Amino acid sequence: MKIAISSDHGGNNLRREIMDLLSELGLDYVDFGPDSDASVDYPDYAVPVAHGVAKGEFDKGILICGTGIGMSIAANKVKGIRCALVHDVFSAKATRGHNDSNVLAMGERVIGPGLAREIVTAWLDTSFEGGRHERRIAKLTELEDESR
Repeated sequence: MKIAISSDHGGNNLRREIMDLLSELGLDYVDFGPDSDASVDYPDYAVPVAHGVAKGEFDKGILICGTGIGMSIAANKVKGIRCALVHDVFSAKATRGHNDSNVLAMGERVIGPGLAREIVTAWLDTSFEGGRHERRIAKLTELEDESR
């Protein structure tokens, strides 16, 4: 599994924590930055990750900002992305199992590193259930096609 990860300035610390986790899990990842704690614009960091996932260059993406809201909104503008903003383990499992989310967003100012590690682990370990959920994902894809 290859993962793209990025943050804005408000998510740098948690991004570093999650990169440590990915290394501990033996997963390949590419860090899209930023390289400093200077203020940056979250779309500039969310969109390259989303494009990489949408094009199949990465299996999944992880985005972190202060709340996770801006990153998730930006990522979801990219066709083929189902970015879920998650701050609990139950939702992490549900969004993979039912929504086949391919990008995870979290907020550093909302959750701590311990919970974030649990969320990422649960999200990565949960498979899409398919079945009735496939019909719903197909409807989302149709909506994307209609609005473009």
